[in-house]
Amino acid sequence: MTGTTLDDYTDRYARRVRGMTASEIRALFAVASRPEVVSLAGGAPYIAALPLDAVGEMLGRLGAEHGSTTLQYGIGQGTLELRERICEVMALSGIDAACGASPEDVVVTVGGQQALDLVARLFLDPGDVVLAEGPTYVGALGVFQAAQAQVVHVPMDDDGLIPAALELAIAEQARAGRRVKFLYTIPTFQNPTGVTLTEQRREQVLDICERAGLLVVEDDPYGQLGFESEAPAPLRARRRDGVFYLSTFSKTFAPGLRVGWILAPHAVRDKLVIASEAQILCPSAYAQAAVSTYLGTMPWREQLKVYREVYRERRDAMLAALDDLMPAGTRWTVPGGGLFVWATLPDGLDSKAMMPRAIAARVAYVPGTGFYADGSGNCHMRLNFSFPSPERIREGVRRLASVMEQDIAMRRVFGAVSGSDARQRRAGWDAPGPDLA
Repeated sequence: MTGTTLDDYTDRYARRVRGMTASEIRALFAVASRPEVVSLAGGAPYIAALPLDAVGEMLGRLGAEHGSTTLQYGIGQGTLELRERICEVMALSGIDAACGASPEDVVVTVGGQQALDLVARLFLDPGDVVLAEGPTYVGALGVFQAAQAQVVHVPMDDDGLIPAALELAIAEQARAGRRVKFLYTIPTFQNPTGVTLTEQRREQVLDICERAGLLVVEDDPYGQLGFESEAPAPLRARRRDGVFYLSTFSKTFAPGLRVGWILAPHAVRDKLVIASEAQILCPSAYAQAAVSTYLGTMPWREQLKVYREVYRERRDAMLAALDDLMPAGTRWTVPGGGLFVWATLPDGLDSKAMMPRAIAARVAYVPGTGFYADGSGNCHMRLNFSFPSPERIREGVRRLASVMEQDIAMRRVFGAVSGSDARQRRAGWDAPGPDLA
């Protein structure tokens, strides 16, 4: 008997489509957006912290007074005005003219996601290897899998990517005859863990990649959202050759405008523009004008301080709730900035299997499995603190802790940790190292 499928086009798809899978996070949005559910799942910034009346007036003027340009086609690289403003923003983090940052080498993208896709299009052939932190950003995994690349995770601890593990991964891939194209890293307030690569390790990672002839793709959406002190200088501020710097205004202004950028080595700039033009022709002139005008006319540096205070308060509310309410054996990171806490569950609990019970209890999170290319990480979960109020955060943690307590009680009655659970717990983040909580 011949099997059937609901998709009449199955045998017509390109081979690359076979590796496409739904994002763990996107699949949660429909449920998590319900008002009765406390969502600790997303990564949305708290847009209400913006001066929305002033922003609304600004956006209206862009259409009414400048519509002949803002509603027209633009150029593939992005407007010079915005690229100059982007250089001003990067200079706050130490990426300035002294280290080779120039508007000529900036390419405006449709958010950070297109920036990732452009780099993948330029450098990845089917079968190539990308080294990435384990765990890593789920959106990057989707891009690399669509490019038919193999993602090999490099372990982390609470000081970020482990340099010795990076050297070992490079050597192992070389022995296996596999071609490693680049290291993808989020060194500052990493998604999903919230940890930051230390000063010493930043230099070590750059040295290792330079010796190996390995490109570095640095993703930095959160670097200007530090709570206690200034974040370490980005990798691109330390080395100009072989380092691609990606960022976005989605976390510091407005994700709905979908404006990001790449600062690339000069020789690569033209190829990025050609690839972008093939995808989208040109980025939105209106969105670019909105960001340029915001940066040119509004106190955006003060707004960054507002975001930092709002997120610090919510981070503290989450840490306090975790400390007060979580069952024994739970551990979590203590981020110095960004939007996320990474939690490790007590022995035997499975974050993906537990999700339906959490949704029934009206709380949502992202299972750790979404952040590993091989689907491991089921003893972890990512918790977001940027969007819910402190009161909602505490209530969400209370509901989540109750679900976990019920699962622990069921384990006591029906059985101990299975072999697969134990193997998951020994992998990746739970390698021997300092305690995270």
